[in-house]
Amino acid sequence: MAEVLEFRVPTGSAHTLLVWGLEPQPALEHSLFSAFSKFGPLYSVRAHRNAAVAGPGYYAVVKFYLAGDASRAQRTCNGQKLFQRSPLKVCVCTKQKGFQQQVLALNSNKCQELANHYLGFNGWSSRIITLQNVSGFDGENEELGQTLQKRPVKYLCAVEVMLPNHGVCTRGVALGEAHLERGEDPLELLEVSRRAQKLAVGKALSSAFQKILLVILETGKVAVEYNSTQEDLTDSLTEEELKGLVQV
Repeated sequence: MAEVLEFRVPTGSAHTLLVWGLEPQPALEHSLFSAFSKFGPLYSVRAHRNAAVAGPGYYAVVKFYLAGDASRAQRTCNGQKLFQRSPLKVCVCTKQKGFQQQVLALNSNKCQELANHYLGFNGWSSRIITLQNVSGFDGENEELGQTLQKRPVKYLCAVEVMLPNHGVCTRGVALGEAHLERGEDPLELLEVSRRAQKLAVGKALSSAFQKILLVILETGKVAVEYNSTQEDLTDSLTEEELKGLVQV
């Protein structure tokens, strides 16, 4: 049996564990992360104080990327003390609110964490094809007396992600935007420009990862497939054509 992993925020209830019976202690979320990350990469760990009617203590919500990892963690950890004196209760969440059905792309940092975990630090690479300042290219015309702070700084970026061991190469294009607060300050313009560039690169990298599917086999081996449902115009263009498209 294999599980398919997309570079998306996990939404299924089978990916999420509810942990309760937690004793107050320093760095509780760190302890939870250390205990549960042994079963697979985690998307998030959140600890909360019990409601007053439930008595003292804490409960936590632990979200895995893979449902199989969550299931193994539940079977192994339920009823165990792990890092405290009393045993924990661990169950797989069975209910899911409607708004959780929305599928969101992982941010670039999370994408890179997953890629490093499953592909290895040397198993993938990325490069910026082009990064262009497109401020004012969308038909905005500065009116007489209009201050610079009313116009955002925008950068458009194209990024390529390569998985040489699997013969997969994808691209992503995205816009990063940041606003000035003091239009007359050249140092602020430099800082805001850097922020817009960083946003553009991060969003383009995330976009490129959306076209990659990781197939996690029971043996632990990883296969990679191209996600054709996310294919767009940028994948069929040459590098020069792509640069020209971004400049336009």
